[in-house]
Amino acid sequence: MSYKRIIPCLFIWQGKAVKWFDDQEVLSEDAVSLAKHYSDAGADELLVFDLSDSDEEHEESIGILKKITKSAGIPVSAGGNIRRLEDVKKILYTGAKRVILNFSKSESVKMVEEASKRFGKEKIAVSLNDFDTLFKQQHLIENYSGEIIFMHRLDMNSVVTLTEIPYVILTDTMEESEIFRILKSPGTRGISGKFVSDVKQDFHSFKEECRKCGIQMTSFESILDFSEFKLNSDGLIPVIAQNYKTGEVLMLAYMNEEAFERTVKTGKMTYFSRSRQCLWTKGETSGHFQYVKSLTIDCDKDTLLAKVEQIGAACHTGNPTCFFETIAGTDYDETNPLQIFETVYHTILNRKQNPKEGSYTNYLFDKGIDKILKKVGEEAAEVIIAAKNPNVEELKYELCDFLYHAMVLMVERGLDWDDITQELSDRH
Repeated sequence: MSYKRIIPCLFIWQGKAVKWFDDQEVLSEDAVSLAKHYSDAGADELLVFDLSDSDEEHEESIGILKKITKSAGIPVSAGGNIRRLEDVKKILYTGAKRVILNFSKSESVKMVEEASKRFGKEKIAVSLNDFDTLFKQQHLIENYSGEIIFMHRLDMNSVVTLTEIPYVILTDTMEESEIFRILKSPGTRGISGKFVSDVKQDFHSFKEECRKCGIQMTSFESILDFSEFKLNSDGLIPVIAQNYKTGEVLMLAYMNEEAFERTVKTGKMTYFSRSRQCLWTKGETSGHFQYVKSLTIDCDKDTLLAKVEQIGAACHTGNPTCFFETIAGTDYDETNPLQIFETVYHTILNRKQNPKEGSYTNYLFDKGIDKILKKVGEEAAEVIIAAKNPNVEELKYELCDFLYHAMVLMVERGLDWDDITQELSDRH
């Protein structure tokens, strides 16, 4: 059985999210926050369409798209105002999973083969308004795209017989029965459009409605029943929460069956308070939510490990983790490469945002991009020279200098380590 996905769409016009491609009434002044809201509400993916006409507005939309891909935490496919292969590259460089080429435009039809060969078939989707285009361009579509987005109400049975490529239906229907009918079609991968974007913004609840209608939805789903866990004398299981990026242990709390079920259904960590004898969702008062990435049980089935995206501090004291007070131990090297890179990066970022007199970092930012690039080049040359010398300590020193200046360049150009690690992950 194929799992169906809820995929809200977001139309960007003049830096704002608007209601529809032919309705420029503002839905949200902050498109990035709206995208994050969709993600937090249980959306599986996101479609983003740039409605700009000019190159200047297109560049602004690219900047917004980059912020969306970074903050949303779910896959993003994006299209709109794509006129050349360079636009495809720019969208993919924002972190988008796919680029959507509009096959009602001749330039998209002409560039799909080259785009597919350069960036990979799985990175290209095509949007279609009718069956005629699918019939006429079926060879191109099937050979050079990994997904179809139908921008219209269609006869689902006909689509299934015409193509085996998975497709998403982007529809303007507001009828729930029509949405269910579309999702029940075997070839439909997901549903998007006005209904899910404007009406059903509690996607966890809507998925439950779909499941009651026999539609299997993508969501957190435990392969073990709570009755299979080994509980303590209070009928609870301890849960360790861990930062999914850094591996840092954040906190320990407990779950009963209701807390576990709510966590699985909502994607937000929910615990049982032993002192108050009630459920509590982490962040419901502070805003410091924990969004579930995975739940794992240990070999004895008596402890859960939750890898989470932590918003803000995990500890009520304001510390990033509840485990901040050392009571015993010896000196040892506790350095985590990612944490070190993140710490240095954020120190540099802080210097840019809050200049400090006499700071070398601020000197570089004040001098501008040409000075920063000059230093990156000089440090790269120093690395080459040091690598030719027998003393590896010199190479270590020069590499650190180079990495520091590279991070200054990253901050100057708006890149962070998430961008770099994601690109490396995609290549791997």
